[in-house]
Amino acid sequence: MIRERRFHYAWVIFGVAFVALLGAAGFRSAPAILIDPLHEEFGWGRGEIGFAVSINVLLFGFIGPFAAALQSRFGLRAVTVAALSIISVGALLTTQMSNLVHFYLLWGLVVGAGSGCLATVFASTVASRWFVSRRGLATGALTAASASGQLIFLPVLSRVADNHGWKWVGLIIALGALSVIPLVALFLRNSPADLGLHPYGADQTYVAPKPVERPIAAAMSALHDVRRSRVFWLLAGSFVVCGLSTNGLVQTHFLSAAHDHGVAATSAASYLALIGVFDVVGTIASGWLTDRHDPVRLLIAYYALRGASLMILDPVLSTKGFGLVSFMVFYGLDWVATVPPTVALCIDRFGASRGPLVYGWVFAGHQVGAALAAWGAGWLRDLTGSYRPAFVIAGVCCIVAAIGVARVPGRPARQPVTATT
Repeated sequence: MIRERRFHYAWVIFGVAFVALLGAAGFRSAPAILIDPLHEEFGWGRGEIGFAVSINVLLFGFIGPFAAALQSRFGLRAVTVAALSIISVGALLTTQMSNLVHFYLLWGLVVGAGSGCLATVFASTVASRWFVSRRGLATGALTAASASGQLIFLPVLSRVADNHGWKWVGLIIALGALSVIPLVALFLRNSPADLGLHPYGADQTYVAPKPVERPIAAAMSALHDVRRSRVFWLLAGSFVVCGLSTNGLVQTHFLSAAHDHGVAATSAASYLALIGVFDVVGTIASGWLTDRHDPVRLLIAYYALRGASLMILDPVLSTKGFGLVSFMVFYGLDWVATVPPTVALCIDRFGASRGPLVYGWVFAGHQVGAALAAWGAGWLRDLTGSYRPAFVIAGVCCIVAAIGVARVPGRPARQPVTATT
């Protein structure tokens, strides 16, 4: 028998998921910090280091749909504990690497595999499973925890690298991931039904999705079912550009680009941390707007504004000061604001059960773009001596993405859901 409580346990799940994503976010910060130290110590080219980051972000994305299926089959708690353990082991072993192959295997494969289970697919699974009302807000806040955490960690990890060496960065990341495991093990639950509850905001007619019996088959089946869907390909294509213009380009290469303009690494990391702070505001606001407005229109605005801002990033880097602070504030508000409306469209179009799997494949496109930029921007910098071509190309791609998402049909009309307490 389903019981209802005045305080819904969905908010406990939300809190645990938020802390888990925040605690694991350090590993996403490390590539930007490691590029220059590894270049100086081992003599590796920025393109070579960027290639290792590309392996990581590709796995981060392509494991997503399988992670969503594994979470459905084995539960959120078991998969999350395993992912945090893998990240910790990989980061710890990275401190002992001595050649580029080690970096590819440890940071690229091991950490990439573990991190893929804690991508925004994890946020979408928690939101779709535990929330009917406030789903967009929950998605936005959880996405902000992951995206902002990695940027907020930057100043701390950058100072650690400068004062104690890059190996301490890997050690701190390993300890951060390990510290979250007890919290997840004690409080994270797989579904509301485990506690005799409906999701937050669901009425008595709610029917829980059936668990996935064969995770790999389910993930591939979801891709097979949507392979001819125009909505899927437009969303996946826009997310290629989203990853290219954020994680792959700005997060990975901003410190090096700032260094080219005479900005110290610690100062540049502080600028990036501004993105993390304002991303919390922007992504939560985007989730709130997604609950109330057509997500397609939101995506058009987000991509168009992001593209325009990237066009001026290189000149702004030269000015430093107020201009650069203003850019970081604006870019932070738009950093992953695209996630809540994209998740909403996946769930609206493909259902609460299939939606997270489909979003996993859409997010894989995000990481394809991030991998391309992580390698390509470094290659262009080695080739031309400047990051300006990479910034301009990314800006043009964002404008194209805005045009593309305009062709996605808007959200179907539906009655608002009344939240339960």
